[in-house]
Amino acid sequence: MTKVLILATDGFEQSELMEPMQRLNDADIETEIASIDEGEIKGWQDGDWGESVSVDRMLGNVSVDDYDALLLPGGQMNPDILRMNEDAIDIVRSFDMRKKPIAAICHAPWLLAEADIIDGKTVTAWPSIRTDLTNAGANVVDQEVAEDGNLITSRNPDDIPAFSDALIAQLQTEIAEAA
Repeated sequence: MTKVLILATDGFEQSELMEPMQRLNDADIETEIASIDEGEIKGWQDGDWGESVSVDRMLGNVSVDDYDALLLPGGQMNPDILRMNEDAIDIVRSFDMRKKPIAAICHAPWLLAEADIIDGKTVTAWPSIRTDLTNAGANVVDQEVAEDGNLITSRNPDDIPAFSDALIAQLQTEIAEAA
């Protein structure tokens, strides 16, 4: 079965984790959440704390070889915390080195910049971090989804359907090529 790793911590944008995860599950793609904390992590929704989700494993216990893709939900707090975590950045780099799909939405492309994997790549993101991405060498565009090789990026919750569809399409292409 195809499996996607979701990196998140407290303050993830509720819709940017829950909706893509549901769409992946509906496409018979398994998902697991890895975090810096055990137990549960709490989302952020409409300016306040949202729902909690269970953590499946700690970041230090992730083997990239067990997964087919990486999903990075946004929100401001979540990626800002994770980009300062060495395990999180190592995971992002490892997925990229293996050319596995990495889908990052909203502020999550901060992790791509921190992992130093966007130089020369075309990406999109939340407007307030676009200068950061440009400074990391990316070609930043303002569109619903930007795909460049294994990287899939989107701007905000309105882009979730197209963002999720792009990740699912890359995974289905990999499955077809492996068959």
